[in-house]
Amino acid sequence: MSGGRVHPSTALAETVSWYCALFLALMLVLSCCESTESEFEMHQQQQKRQILSYMMEQQWPCDEIYVVREGETLHTISEKCGDPYIVEENPHIHDPDDVFPGLVIKITPFKNMYN
Repeated sequence: MSGGRVHPSTALAETVSWYCALFLALMLVLSCCESTESEFEMHQQQQKRQILSYMMEQQWPCDEIYVVREGETLHTISEKCGDPYIVEENPHIHDPDDVFPGLVIKITPFKNMYN
């Protein structure tokens, strides 16, 4: 029996196991960082949705040129934008019931007409 001598295959096995342990520790750290980054991105997206929702709840004035969105009618646009004369101001609208997404209309908010 030799005193302090280690068999070469045992040394190799220890080295490989240390590298495996180091690799697993590195993967664990990286996976924690990745989930934190994803949570941060999700939080940012949630904040953007909250800001957009707040802005839509407010009665922000509509632009002079308005593009009709899905589900909107001239009545809902009129209420939202404060323009009761949309049909009169847009001679290209022949049928007020035939409004579709993408239709471009002119908006003149009634509350701003006297300012």
